[in-house]
Amino acid sequence: MAKGAPKLVALDHDDNAARYVGRTKDGRQFFLTTPFVPAEAAGSTTGREFLALYLFDKEGAFLSATIDDLGPRAGMDEAACEARRDKLMAALGEVKYQKIKVAPFRVERFGFEFGFIPRPPTEKGKDWSVVVEPGGYMCFRPPWTSGEYDT
Repeated sequence: MAKGAPKLVALDHDDNAARYVGRTKDGRQFFLTTPFVPAEAAGSTTGREFLALYLFDKEGAFLSATIDDLGPRAGMDEAACEARRDKLMAALGEVKYQKIKVAPFRVERFGFEFGFIPRPPTEKGKDWSVVVEPGGYMCFRPPWTSGEYDT
């Protein structure tokens, strides 16, 4: 059982939520993802969609977050979203898709908390977790080095 929040969490590159995960030529680590706020949490029936690029140094310390508000899912321009994704990826230069190991972090944008956010156990004897927010669409549990996540 984990005694506290992890110092680093591993994330494997995959063809699902971790499609854009890896390292830049200079060794920085990156994660390009699509956080969201469910309709009920946004206080409306539409929710909100985002595009987020998180950058970390070689050791996994958080460096920066570029987060775009794409608006409600129903009105989202998919072509514009894909073009923005491609532009963000191109700005990174040459990349290698691979496992990354990053420190939990949190930033606030648009009135919502984004990041790899540690969560203490809700019951005695249970483990800590790290949840990718907003949307809670990735959840990491020990062992922190596995690179695997629950959706």
